[in-house]
Amino acid sequence: MDLLRSLPIGLYLEQPITWLHRLDPRVKLGWLLSFLLAPILASSMWKLSLVALLIIISILAGIPWRALKQQMGLLLLAGGAIFLVGIFSPDSINVSHQLRSPADVGVEIAQPYQYILFKIDTGALHLKITRKSIDNAIYASSLIFTLMYSTTVYLLTTSPEEITTGLDSLMSPLRRYNIPVTEITLTLTLALRFIPLVLEEIQNLVRSIYTRAIDWQKLGLKNSAKVWLTVSEKLLENLLSRAEQIAIAMQVRGFTTPNTHKVEWHQLKLGKTDLVAIIFLFIFWAARFIVGRQFV
Repeated sequence: MDLLRSLPIGLYLEQPITWLHRLDPRVKLGWLLSFLLAPILASSMWKLSLVALLIIISILAGIPWRALKQQMGLLLLAGGAIFLVGIFSPDSINVSHQLRSPADVGVEIAQPYQYILFKIDTGALHLKITRKSIDNAIYASSLIFTLMYSTTVYLLTTSPEEITTGLDSLMSPLRRYNIPVTEITLTLTLALRFIPLVLEEIQNLVRSIYTRAIDWQKLGLKNSAKVWLTVSEKLLENLLSRAEQIAIAMQVRGFTTPNTHKVEWHQLKLGKTDLVAIIFLFIFWAARFIVGRQFV
């Protein structure tokens, strides 16, 4: 089991360098926030369009399939499961049908509006699909996929140094109010760099358990819980030891305060591709407010 490959959480894809890698981190952050905020009060069709757009961007960017297949596959599987559960879940609205007036004023017969689309009521089996349950299912499944997958693509194509440099640039006006922007971005950089170390420690401990070929059935529930509790304590101890080693290494190199020992990791500069991405971002939000509105 290789957690560093099977769970590429917070990992940066160094090769190949795609056009997403070359985008300015501030522009990519704007797109990420757009994908996170655009589903709010949006129509179901718009939410599904966001899922399709994310997949199309990944394909056009040329990100290797090995880096996306597990994340995309797991998220699509989870989204499909949430959708199936959601469409059969109660929608908390007790409506069987609703009468809608026809478009022609001269027609006196009202046209029925079918609210319940599918219903099975035989014995102990009670299943019902309504328009509201479909909307709820689309909302939940597409939201999970959009939030997780957009963040994954952003972290795969943006190094931690670029992320913190972009945030430092965007948050620079807050320095006027004595907000420690540099300390915040440094903490974020260390946190992103620490994620692979956490996965590595978990991987090593799990492998150590497997190599001992423990018979869990003979141990029983109580003794098995004791073993995993010991492993958890060892994991916490190793992580704290890693964090202390990093702190000592920074102090030895004279890195005591970020403001007096600032390191320029990345030079921010908007190029032609960034300007095109910004233009498409404005088009994206224009389409969101014109086409993707949720009509009540």
